[in-house]
Amino acid sequence: MTRALLTVVAAGGLLAGCSSSFNAPRDAQSGAAQARWRSSVDAIGKPISEADLSAWNIDVAPDGHGLPNGSGDVATGGRIFAAKCAACHGAKGEGLIGDQLIGGAGTLATPNPKRTVGSYWPYATTLFDYIRRAMPYNAPQSLSADEVYALSAWILNRNGIVPDDARLDAQTLAAIRMPNRDGFVPDPRPGKL
Repeated sequence: MTRALLTVVAAGGLLAGCSSSFNAPRDAQSGAAQARWRSSVDAIGKPISEADLSAWNIDVAPDGHGLPNGSGDVATGGRIFAAKCAACHGAKGEGLIGDQLIGGAGTLATPNPKRTVGSYWPYATTLFDYIRRAMPYNAPQSLSADEVYALSAWILNRNGIVPDDARLDAQTLAAIRMPNRDGFVPDPRPGKL
């Protein structure tokens, strides 16, 4: 019992010592000590510049906000897909080691749903955002905006959503209404459920 009590007292003393040394700069009577402490805290890390931040600020909203300048057509997208995507997603987007991208229309309510870009995704802008951020798997964020628009055009064309002669850009991509747009329920959070 005495040993346990001593352990508690010793631990409390150590914590009190840590606490008092941590609070010492804040409690210091000297303005110089406070300034030195503040300076040492401010020296940790480096403020990020707007230029540095903009390289990572590449999200695209469902309404198209954030889409970059550029454009791409179905034919160009087919060539890019064959060169940079088919090894994982199959020559026709049927899926290999990567997900199936094409097909699946009308399967969501069946026992074997196929959640593809054409059958499941509610926004075409999400396709652009995902390709831009994460593809190709071995070199994410390596595609130009024109390449991503072209790939989006090809995938949407193969799903029967845009015609063979489609050329997508920020305006035309954001205007596409996906087949499963109404298949999602809005999430009211942080409001009430």
